[in-house]
Amino acid sequence: MSFDVVAQQPKLLYLLQGVAAFAAVVSLILLALHRGPVRRRAAALILLAPALLLLAVGLVLPGLRTLALSFTDSGGDAWAGFDNYVWMFTDHRSLVALRNTLAWAVLVPLTSTAFGLLYAAAVARSRFGTFALSLLLTPMTISFVGAGVVWKFVYAYRPAGAGQIGLLNRLVVAFDGEPRQWLVDSPWNVLFLIVAMVWTQAGFAAVLLTAAIRAVPPELTEAALLDGASAGQVFRRITLPSIRPTLLVVLLALAIGTFKAFDIVRTMTGGQFDTGVLAHEMYDQAFRYGETGRGAALAVLLFLLVTPFVAHQLRARRRTG
Repeated sequence: MSFDVVAQQPKLLYLLQGVAAFAAVVSLILLALHRGPVRRRAAALILLAPALLLLAVGLVLPGLRTLALSFTDSGGDAWAGFDNYVWMFTDHRSLVALRNTLAWAVLVPLTSTAFGLLYAAAVARSRFGTFALSLLLTPMTISFVGAGVVWKFVYAYRPAGAGQIGLLNRLVVAFDGEPRQWLVDSPWNVLFLIVAMVWTQAGFAAVLLTAAIRAVPPELTEAALLDGASAGQVFRRITLPSIRPTLLVVLLALAIGTFKAFDIVRTMTGGQFDTGVLAHEMYDQAFRYGETGRGAALAVLLFLLVTPFVAHQLRARRRTG
């Protein structure tokens, strides 16, 4: 496929304008810093100005625009008041998406952290710990879409008597059971989607927790063992309290990530069979059904749900620092 320079001129022009604007901003910063003595705060403000500008253009202004759209009708033109928010808390599909999102936000962090903690405790002091961690990190090398495709094949269903291509149904049939449509039956299908997310995130938790466990001073554990404490007591009373800040960071990071869950749901079920989450429902309302106001209202709700977790994570990092 040939590259048409004439057809791409507007895009190339925008690119050149962006490069020129960036060069101009950098030149102004260098000129302001080298023109004369600059106070430390003023220099910091000058250096942060481009990032603050990009943050305002790319995050603050779109956020305010989304908030304004949440009070408009489906076309985003006429004022609708709180109608979109009333719909959001009365519509069955929206309530199901909210319920599923909260289930994801609770189960994914707890389960991923639990598996990661057990795995980290098992391999932290092992000679083959690095190799063992690399095995658990393998699912993180693929995208959520790829993980969704993998687990969709795991749950694949064919009628009884037909050759099963899904790993789970093959195991069921091997033990004289009846194949099931795992992604159809609600609410269990939500749990099966969560398994795919846990599969991709357990490695992240294991790596951070392994590093935290290795950072625990060995003198503490050795002294406890000499005093007659069992391995379980050492883990509960010394290791866990020592890695508590890392545990909190892992839980918060995973919880924030689950609110953005979209790819796995989109790939495996498309939000059908009561498996939708807020991010997916927001996409459907805004882009599939043309309900701009409803989509914006769901985005505002998603932002409000994520905000406490982000604030708590920032406080935890500041406290750790």
